[in-house]
This record gives sequence, C-alpha cells and structure tokens, in this order.
Amino acid sequence: MLRNYLKIAFRNVWKNKVFSLINILGLSIGLSAAFVIGAMVFYDLTFDKFHPDGDKIYRVTTSFKSPDGDFYNAGVTVPLAQALVDLKMNELNAVAPIFTAFPLHVQNKVTGHLFKDPEFVAYASPSYFKVFDYQWLVGNSDNALTEPNRVVLSRQRAKKYFPDQALQNIIGNSVVYNDTILATVSGIVENFKGRTDIVFEEFISLKTAAIQDMTNAVNEANWNNTNSASQLFVKLSQGADPVKVQETLSRIAKEHDEPEMVAIGRTSAYHLQPLADIHLNPNYHTFDFDDSRTSLSALKSLLILAVILVLLGCINFINLNTAQAIQRAKEIGIRKTLGSSRKQLVLQFLGETFILSLAAATLSFFLSKWLLAQFSDFIPKGLTFELFYNPWIIMGIILMLFLVTVLSGFYPAIVMSKYKPVSVLKQRVLPSSDKGSLRKYLTVFQFVIAQVFIIATLMVGKQLNYIMKKDMGFKTEAIAYFRTPWRDTSAVKRTRFVRQMEELPGVDQVVLSGNPPASFSTMSMGVKFVEGDKEVNSNLQLMYGNARYFQLYDLKLVAGRMPLNDSIREFVVNRSYLKVLGITEPEDIVGKNLKVDDENLPIVGVMDDFNQHSLKYGVAPMGFTGGSYRGRWTQFKTIHFKLSSKNTGDWPATFSKIETIWNKLYPSSDFEYTFMDDTVKRFYESEQKTSILLQWATGLAILISCLGLFGLVIHTTERRTKEIGIRKVLGANLIQLNFLLSKDFLKLVLIAFVIAAPLAWYGLYIWLQEFANKTEISWWIFAISGLAMVLVSLMIMMVKTVNSANINPVKSLRAE
Repeated sequence: MLRNYLKIAFRNVWKNKVFSLINILGLSIGLSAAFVIGAMVFYDLTFDKFHPDGDKIYRVTTSFKSPDGDFYNAGVTVPLAQALVDLKMNELNAVAPIFTAFPLHVQNKVTGHLFKDPEFVAYASPSYFKVFDYQWLVGNSDNALTEPNRVVLSRQRAKKYFPDQALQNIIGNSVVYNDTILATVSGIVENFKGRTDIVFEEFISLKTAAIQDMTNAVNEANWNNTNSASQLFVKLSQGADPVKVQETLSRIAKEHDEPEMVAIGRTSAYHLQPLADIHLNPNYHTFDFDDSRTSLSALKSLLILAVILVLLGCINFINLNTAQAIQRAKEIGIRKTLGSSRKQLVLQFLGETFILSLAAATLSFFLSKWLLAQFSDFIPKGLTFELFYNPWIIMGIILMLFLVTVLSGFYPAIVMSKYKPVSVLKQRVLPSSDKGSLRKYLTVFQFVIAQVFIIATLMVGKQLNYIMKKDMGFKTEAIAYFRTPWRDTSAVKRTRFVRQMEELPGVDQVVLSGNPPASFSTMSMGVKFVEGDKEVNSNLQLMYGNARYFQLYDLKLVAGRMPLNDSIREFVVNRSYLKVLGITEPEDIVGKNLKVDDENLPIVGVMDDFNQHSLKYGVAPMGFTGGSYRGRWTQFKTIHFKLSSKNTGDWPATFSKIETIWNKLYPSSDFEYTFMDDTVKRFYESEQKTSILLQWATGLAILISCLGLFGLVIHTTERRTKEIGIRKVLGANLIQLNFLLSKDFLKLVLIAFVIAAPLAWYGLYIWLQEFANKTEISWWIFAISGLAMVLVSLMIMMVKTVNSANINPVKSLRAE
C-alpha cells in the first residue's frame, strides 16, 4: 500500500513539473535559511554544556546604578572572594578568584625561545580546579598551585612552549614572564573539547602575584575599586539555594557602599551570573573579548526570521495545491467511487507533499553550505558545515521536514479530499466555484512580509548612511594612532619615539597623549561642582592630551585656555557638561573648580561638543586634562600622527619606517596601528550587519513571494484560456487582456502595501529611538517600496499573461 502511495505521488509530482519546481524552490529557500539559523542558534546555546556540575557554577559580576544610568562590570572587588570564604557558607562548595593577565612575552628558560603576547593567562588558586573539572594529564589539582612561582599549562600551550618533549618531561621545566616572573610547570591539563568561554591556557599560582603582579589588580584590596581583571567564580553545594547566596552578596555590597555616594544615588551590587549566561549576555565580556558574539535577543530575532521564510514557502505550497484542486477533482471522484476513504486520500496528498519537502530539504542542504560561506563574516568562526552532522541538528532537520509536510500539505489534502464523487463525476464542481479566498489572504500575507522587509531595508540603509556621513566633531582624514606596550613604563622611550617620527618625511604631526577623541575605551570619574548653595554631582568622562592634540584633531576651544602642561591637573570641559550644570554661557564656568576626592581642581576652558562614541549615543559630559600621573599609571601611552601625503600609495613606505623605529624600541611586541576612519566605521559594525542581513531577507522574501505569484498567474491564465480566446475574437487588444489578467493580483499587492506601511513605520519608529542622532522616516521610502513591489509583480505576471494573450484564439478555444 505504501509503495503504491509513493508511486502515485511521484507520478503526480512529475506530471505537474512547473508547480512542483516552484514549490521545491520556495520551500528550499525557506528551509536553507532555517537550517543555517537553526545551526547558529544551536551553536550559541550549547556553550559550556559539558561541565558535570555546570548548573551549580556561577560567575559573580558587578553592576552600578547612578543618576547617569546603569553600568556593568564582569569583575569584582578583590576583597569579596576572601569575604565569602570567611563566611564559611554551607551553600558554597568552592570560591575561586582568578585574575586575568596579559604578559608581553613568555620565554622557555631552557631553549631561550620567546613567545610574544601569550593569550588566556590567569592567576588562579587551587580552588579554581574545584569549580571546573579538568582532565589532569600530568600532576594533580591538590598541590599544583599551592606554592608561589608555579604554573599549570594546557596540553596545547605545553606543546607550544615545549614542542619536542613528552608531557611527563615538561614538569619541572621553567618559563619566564616579562623577563622577571619565573614559573615552574607543575601540571598539565587537557583542553576542554566542547564549546566554551572558559578559554584559559595558563594558570599561574595566585601566591606568585604577592611577589610580582602583572595585572595591577591582585594586590589592590580595596572595596571601592572594581577591576575587570579581578574575576570570581563560585560553585554551589548540592541542593543549595542560589537565592540565599544572592541575598548574602547583596548584603555585602550594601555594607561596603560609601555613604556619600549612596546619598547622591550611586550604588553597586553583586550578581550571580549562571555559567550558561556568560556566552549570550551582552552586558559582560567573555574572556576572549569576542565582539562578534551574538545575544539572546538577536537569536530570537533570527528564529523569527527563519519561521517567516519557512512560512512563506509553505504558503506557496498551500496556494498552488488548493488552486490545482479543481483539476484533480475527477481523480478524487474516481478514487472515492472505487472505495478510497477520505483518510487514504489525505495520506496520498501528504505523501506528495513529503516527496516535494524531501526534495526541497535535499536542495536546502547544499544551499546551506553556500549560505555559510556567504555569511562567514556574520557567523562565529567555530561554526562550520560539519555542525550539520551533529545528531541533534539531524533530528531537528527531520522534525522540521515533517512539520513542513503537515503545515504545507494538510489543508490542501483536506480541501481536495472533501469533494463528493457524485458532484465531481456530474461535473458540478466548476472552476467558478473556486473563489480562492484563503489563497488571497495568504498571498496578501506574503506580500505584507516582503513590503515590510523592503521598507526596513531602505530605512536602515538611510539611517546608516546618515550616521556614517555626519560630522563627528573632529578631523579623521589621514590620521592614525597606535598604543605603546602598556607594560613598558619608560617615558623616555615614548618621547624618543615621537621625536624620531617627527623627522620622517611622510609624517606631518605627531602627538603623545591618551585615547583618540572617539574610541571603544573610556574612562570617567565622579565629580562635584559647588558654587554657593549650588551642588551638582555627576560623572565626567576623561580625555588626556595637550594643545597639540587639540590641533591634530581640530577640536574647538570656545572659552578660556588649554591646560598649561601635562603634569598640572586642570580641566577643559565640553558644552554638554555645562548643560548638566545649567550654565548657558561658556565664559561663566572658566575659573570655577571641580571637587575630586576632596581636591579642588580648576576649570580653565570650554570646548565644543564632539562625539566620543557612535552617533547612536549622545555626547557625554567630558573633561579634557593633562596626564597627572607618571610611570606605570600614565595615560600618555598612545601616539597619534597625521600623514602628510594625500596619496595613499605613499603610506606603506611611511608605516614601514615607523615600524622600524618600533622594532628598535619595542622588539618584544608587535607593531599595530589603526586609522581613525576605521575606528569610526567599527562603531557601526552591528548596524552594517543588520543592513546586510535585511537585504538578504528582503531578497529571499521577494523571491519566495514572486515564485508563488508566478505559480498562481500560470494557474489563472490556464483556467481562463477559453475566456482569453473569446475576448480576442471580440476585439480585445494585448493591453486590455494583460490588465484583465493582472488587476486581481495587483489589488492584492496594493492591499498588502496598505497593511505593511503602518506596521513598518511603527517598527522603524521604535528602532530609531535607540539612536541619539537619527534621520527622518521619509515618505519616499514607502513610495519606492510600493512602486518597486508593483513593478516586480507586473514583470512576473507579464511573463505569462503576455504569452497567454498572444495565443491564437482558435487554439485557445480548441484547448477547452
């Protein structure tokens, strides 16, 4: 019986080749997008799922509340770990502080081989290995990190540092960090095999930091200092209630908040962050600082997109199969007369749907590989086509295949199986009785989706173009910068570097200062402005530089003067800070003081506002000052310069000369520079990715919708062949016939536009509220969208209608 069903199903699919091809293409486009998106969701949701007690592992994080907003830090104050240990809570099985470190280099003590900028190094205590269960290849967790100057390496890192030695022989060998910190290898662990954000490769014993600290964080036991390098993991006991631990953390945070800060609305809090939350929480960085990682909200949006594209393909199937129902009415009548039940007919039609769905899934499998290659810049590096061989992914694909089969085929099967054999065989089921109301609704739905995508794509492109071209408030052309090694504290080297660069013919201006005017790194502090009875507490973002810095970036001083030199703590504030204070005239604030840590610091000038970040955000209150600290704490570690030649072909030679100077002064570090234009572009990577994804989604939605429209036009023109012949005999011309055949479909497209326009406007209005600088929602975007959809629809329809209208009426009438 099953064999007979499949044979007949295959024959019917082959008989209606055009409609079958349209159905397969529509479904395959939707399914391929769904497969890729499903793989992305699976990839991101399966990080750190392999840990035996992963549900009991938490990272402790910090949040700050202030009148200026909420801020988040993945780090905690150093004393918190010891405070939790001292409490001896039954709910805590292990408390493991770690401190991330970034050595300039590490050297194999025996061979002398030097490895620059080793990644994923951390100070850790033995309790770390009670939280995370590593496989120990050599050594053990009980004593590997109990003594100073000990280090545990991963297998990969051990093989990198000691390539020609067996793992057992590596134990007892020494490595040296930054020429000063000696560490003996006391253990080797296997790298985690599963996807993980716990990416550490080297664990230096925490007691080593008491002697020499690479992080500037381990020995700063201050409750008021939160450093992202100081991280804390805890593992709960069996059956422990995380709520009780959270209550304890909240109490500790409240006890150590400074009363004067609480009085002005500044408080901090500690939070338990589940291990599974680390990968998708955008408030905190992962340890590999992967900015390309997605968020849970983004995954939900992608899933909605996948559902929409699959639905569009299913709608095509429903539309075309119900449209063909009349042509198969006689077949159904004969089958029922010969004893087929309605259930058997439904199974027959579902079998045909399954064959088409299987063909679409097979095609989608190859399309998915192509899509992964096309979107390589948008997906995580670890996501490859091999993920499709995962049993869970395969099960998901099979489940989706059956779901699409039922969704696409069930309604058409019900419609076609309900015909009564007597009515069918007496030819009482006529084409005129097929009003196709459902098909019209579904077609409108398809074009509503397509119209929304078109409008959104145009508007996102307009907004992106607006913020990319809007003046940031400072000069960026032909300006680049690079940071000197942060561990190298020699001010003499930096000064020498600037002087040697000034002698290069391709360099126009050189300045040693802090961060560029706009960057991803920010520093701020709480300040108090007091004038008589007036007292204003606020955050002030800090920028470090001098008069030459102002000149290089063409910043505008509107009142007062620049700080006298780099060592005096004087401030030039921006207009946005004046707004916070309620001062309108810049001259009125010059000569006044800011109170910082009980010290009165003078305001000597006012500068024009410029954007320190993406134009998505507003201008923050800012203070420009000199570098008041020296040595390891100085902020003057970045060298900015302008290239004198406008010919980009001359630039590589100039950079080569700069790199030569770098290699002489900093031979242990790699030379890396950044153009200011590239920094500004990086602000909008997220929006650019959104724009490209929308373009693809729009193209796919239009393609699927137009495939469905083309199928319906074919079906309609074939049903009206006789009518077309009669009208031609009566004198109808080509234009009149095309209008006759197209008007019903154009009505559906226009109805879809009327529905889509307000929906798109509302969604875009909400989206634009995220931007401090935004363009207007222009009427022409909607006009272009509607006109484009009408033109595309007309072109699709004319492919068939012109051909049908040109048929000799004699042949048309004979065809009936």
